[in-house]
Formats: sequence, C-alpha cells, structure tokens
Amino acid sequence: MPAKNDGPEAGPQSSKSEQTRALILETAMRLFQERGYDKTTMRAIATEAGVSVGNAYYYFEGKEHLIQGFYDRIAAEHRAVAREVLERETDLEARLAGVLTAWLDIARPYHEFAVQFFKNAADPDSPLSPFSPESEHARELAISVHREVLAGSKSKVAPELRDVLPELMWLAQMGLVLYWVFDRTEERERSYRLARRGARLTARGVSLARFRVLRPLVLEIHELFTDFLPGMTRALPDPGRKREE
Repeated sequence: MPAKNDGPEAGPQSSKSEQTRALILETAMRLFQERGYDKTTMRAIATEAGVSVGNAYYYFEGKEHLIQGFYDRIAAEHRAVAREVLERETDLEARLAGVLTAWLDIARPYHEFAVQFFKNAADPDSPLSPFSPESEHARELAISVHREVLAGSKSKVAPELRDVLPELMWLAQMGLVLYWVFDRTEERERSYRLARRGARLTARGVSLARFRVLRPLVLEIHELFTDFLPGMTRALPDPGRKREE
C-alpha cells in the first residue's frame, strides 16, 4: 500500500495518488474486458496506464488485488446509490427491490467482463471468490447494506434474526448476480424481473419470520449455508456456535 504522508503536502499528494490508483484500476478493467482476465498481465496494464510496472505493483500487489479494488469500488458505489433508495422508502419490498435494481444498474457496464471473469470467481479456493477472506471488505459492505434495508423498514424482526436475515438477503443477492452473469436478454431485463420478484418473496418471508414457530427454520437455513456452501464457514459466523454459547 502507498506510504502515508502526514506532512503539509499530504492532501495534494494523496489526491494524485488516488488518481493514479484509479487510472490503473480503470485501465485494468478495460483490458480485462478486451483481452480477458487470464491474458492480461500487470506489465500490459502498466504500459496502457502510462506508469512503470513497479508503480503498478506499488498500488496493487497483483491482478487479484485489482479485482479486490474493483469489488470494493462497486460495493461503495452501490452503498451510495442504495442510500438514496433507503432514505425515501420504508416498505421492505420497495427497499430491497430498489437496492437490488440499483446494483444491476451499477454493474451494467461490466457484464461482458463478468462473463469472462466468472470461471475465476467461481473457484471456491480463489481469492477472487466473493466468499474468500480476501473479499471480506467488499462482502461486509454489501451485507451492511442489507442490514440497513432491514433496520429502516416497517417490518418487525425478532432480535435473534437481526444478524441472520441480512446475511441470507446477501446470499439471495449472490444468486441474482449469478443469474445476471448468464442473462442474455436485452438490457438484462429478466435479471431486473428476478430482482423485483425476489424482493417480494423475501419481504413475505421476513414477515412470516415474525412468528415464533418459524424462527428456528430461518436459523436452520442460515446454518445450512454456513456449513455447506464453500467459503461460508469463513465468511459468516456459525449460528449454531452462538446458540451453544
């Protein structure tokens, strides 16, 4: 990571440093789309960006870190746009539908890249997996959006489900992302339909979860994903362990 500068020039230098970092990331994304992830080298990225190879590695240790930078940027952009939805909506279905469609809007320019890149991200042992330890920052940002979706809605949520439901909602979003990768309809129209219908079903599920008899089922579903979905044991806490304590 770039060295911190606490001197009087820290502001301008920081701004220039951020611009260089953004340039390298933008260049990498363009080359990944044009040439594919596997065929794009750090040297090619540095050349296209007009920086030295050493400078490129100064900001990003490798291609995997460039993808993590991309994840973080998408997550931050999504959080900012989602906040606009969450400030005007209180109905859970409307909040969730708005958040999911906002993600589709932001991700639209990167669809072809996502198709090429999917085989790398789908590997559960890859640092590029959304469930990997390396993706924790972007993942936590995404889950925090769903916490806000739930917390600011009119829906009543049992205390024991307040942490579990946002994680399940994020997993549902990952299902939408997977569908979006393979969606070949014009303007990804079916993905938008899936987002809206998924939001409706999720809202109904949250409403039903207020009944005490159904809460163990929700916890069991969460535990099922934690135990069996590759990477989830590292990504999310084990609810069974919490209950045992």
